[in-house]
Amino acid sequence: MFRKNIKLVIEYKGTAYSGWQSQADGKTIQDEIISAIFKTTNQRVNLIGAGRTDAGVHALGQVANFIIEHPLETEKYKNALNYYLPSDIRIKKAEEVPVDFNARFDAVSKRYRYLIALEKSALYREYRWEYVKNIDFSILGEGAKLVVGQHDFSPFCVVSSRKENNVCRIDFARWSHIGPLFVFEIRGNRFLHRMVRSLVGAMVNIATTDKDQNKQNLTLGRLEDIIKNPTMERITFTAPAHGLYLVSVKYEKDEQK
Repeated sequence: MFRKNIKLVIEYKGTAYSGWQSQADGKTIQDEIISAIFKTTNQRVNLIGAGRTDAGVHALGQVANFIIEHPLETEKYKNALNYYLPSDIRIKKAEEVPVDFNARFDAVSKRYRYLIALEKSALYREYRWEYVKNIDFSILGEGAKLVVGQHDFSPFCVVSSRKENNVCRIDFARWSHIGPLFVFEIRGNRFLHRMVRSLVGAMVNIATTDKDQNKQNLTLGRLEDIIKNPTMERITFTAPAHGLYLVSVKYEKDEQK
């Protein structure tokens, strides 16, 4: 028997969970998967996630890894874990990786998606931000262009979560729409706590044509100034968690393909 490092690609609906990371109080994705691994192998493992999604945030391609000494064949982990996991968490892939692989620290980029609907739905309300106001789509596009590049995104991060270095490199950021559904896609080397939701909230505030004049509102010029000349001021226009998806996490070997 020898040590294996198992990499998992995971899909989940975050509605019923207090986020990815284990907590003293609250049900989390990480704890559910650790429990499934224990039921499969009778071993407690340290499960390392690529990113800590917040309560209500969904994932199409979260990545995690754990090291274990167990005779179970690697390709059988997917079905074994899915047998014990609740229906709103699915293992999409399980593979063996080098023992020094770390899902968090080896990631070279992450891709997120945010969904906004300009209508109400009885079926899809937990999967998107239902924002029934008039939005100028062209302004959203202009806002996305400002985000691309290397910037200090401190104003778009929860103050208590700021690091010594809050610079992120954004490779692309763009909006598309199909009928009443607006879709924001963004990829970068790192993301700060609630950064994507803050960026979406800011852009939507700017693009809303029927604004509430009694509330503080942004402009494209002000957004550009905040991005180019960041201060300790916190941007408080934060989009709801349930419209956000972690789409994929890329690693160096993926970039070389």
